[in-house]
Amino acid sequence: MSQSTGPQSLAYTHLIVIRHGETAWNRERRLQGQLDIPLNDTGRAQASALAEALAGEPIDAVYSSDLGRAMQTAAPLAETLGLQVRPERRLRERCYGDLEGMTYAEVAEKRPEDFARWQARVPDYAPPEGESLREFHDRAVEVALYLSRRHPGERIALVAHGGVLDCLYREAAGMTLEAPREHELLNASVNRLRCDTAHLTLLQWADVSHLEALALDEVDRRVP
Repeated sequence: MSQSTGPQSLAYTHLIVIRHGETAWNRERRLQGQLDIPLNDTGRAQASALAEALAGEPIDAVYSSDLGRAMQTAAPLAETLGLQVRPERRLRERCYGDLEGMTYAEVAEKRPEDFARWQARVPDYAPPEGESLREFHDRAVEVALYLSRRHPGERIALVAHGGVLDCLYREAAGMTLEAPREHELLNASVNRLRCDTAHLTLLQWADVSHLEALALDEVDRRVP
C-alpha cells in the first residue's frame, strides 16, 4: 500500500482512553458487562480527580460509552473542559449474556465450561446471548478508528470499560486475542494512544498518578 506524504498523513489523533471509575460490582468481582451499574463513592471521587488532572489538556471532544458508570465518569471531565459528553454505544463493555450479574466464583462453580473458555480467551466463544471476544475486539477497534477519523489532528477522550481498553492495547501492541494479559486495566486510569486513521500506537498506559491522594485518604481512614 502506498503511503501519502501530504499533510493529512501527519494528522495523528491523540486518544486519551479512560476506564470508568469504581463500582460496587468491581469490588465484588461481579460481571457487569452491559448491565447499567453506577459508580460507588470511590468511583465518583475518582471521576472528580480525573477531571482535575486533565483540566489543562487541550481536549477537543469527550466521548463515552452510554452506560451509566462511564457517563458518570465522563461528566465531570466534560464539564471542566466546557464540553458536552457524546454518548457512543459502541464503546460499551463486552456483552456477557446470561453470565452478567454473576461473580467470577459463581461462574466457575455453576458454569465451569463457560468459565474455562472465557478464562482461556477463546476468540470465537460467546456466552449464551452474549458476544464473542473476536466480535467485541472488532467493535472496539472499529469505533476507536472511526472516531479518530472524525477528529484528525485533534485530542479526544474516550471513556469506556476495561474490556475496551484491553482490546485497544492488544491492537496497538500487536498482541493476539488469546495471549495472557499482563497489562493493567485500572479504574479511572489515563491511557494514551496515537492513531493515524488506520493504526494505533501506544504512548502511555495505566497512569493513575492523579489518584494517589485518594489512595492515601483511603489508608488514613483505615487507621484506628
